[in-house]
Amino acid sequence: MKIISKIKIHIFFYLVAFLAVLTGLFKDFIILSSIIIIHELGHVLGALYFKWKIDKIIILPFGGLTVFNEKINRSMKEEFIILVLGPIFQIIYALTLNSEIFNNYHYAILLFNLLPIHPLDGSKLFNLFINKLFPFKLSHLFTIILSFIVIWITFFYRINLLSILILLFLFINVVKELKIHQYLFNRFLLERYFYHFNFKKNKIIKGNDLHKMYRDYKHLFYDGEKYRSEREILRKTFDNKVKL
Repeated sequence: MKIISKIKIHIFFYLVAFLAVLTGLFKDFIILSSIIIIHELGHVLGALYFKWKIDKIIILPFGGLTVFNEKINRSMKEEFIILVLGPIFQIIYALTLNSEIFNNYHYAILLFNLLPIHPLDGSKLFNLFINKLFPFKLSHLFTIILSFIVIWITFFYRINLLSILILLFLFINVVKELKIHQYLFNRFLLERYFYHFNFKKNKIIKGNDLHKMYRDYKHLFYDGEKYRSEREILRKTFDNKVKL
């Protein structure tokens, strides 16, 4: 019951449902909605297994969005499993209901959701991958930039009224993500300062630049003379109120 209370139906969903009734496409709308629900169920069950806190589950006419209230420094492995369970559940569901009309919607939702545009699954998968190569703050910025690029490219591909509404929704969300870019980085550092994370991998950073910190790594900072722990650098930074 707690999970059901977190489900929020977006106003676009009601609008599309109304248009589906008027145009005689309500059966198609039901099929599309069932695919979206099964997809989000995969994310939700994965989150419950790893005990991630779910803030809300937003149901849109073109997909769903499960919003978590979790630490940024949670395991990337757990995040990856939660992410891929959505498409996996959707694919399993498609195999049980093999029909032409169903498959058309299934592939459309699957491919759309894998676009690297925030907050779609494709963007989150890209962000996880790039976090393996670059520091957290730079990876987040790359993800935002790629989102803007893909939105721009997609805008010129078979555009119609529905596509414009979807792209507008995504664009607004990417802009919001850009606005909290610095906030997320500060939160990333504060979590490292206040909580103990048992990271197994270590990384050495030359100098004291916190912008070079990675997800899933414990850091040692080397200033040319001695090594300093991550916690020591963070304590010095926050205690002296240095601007991050």
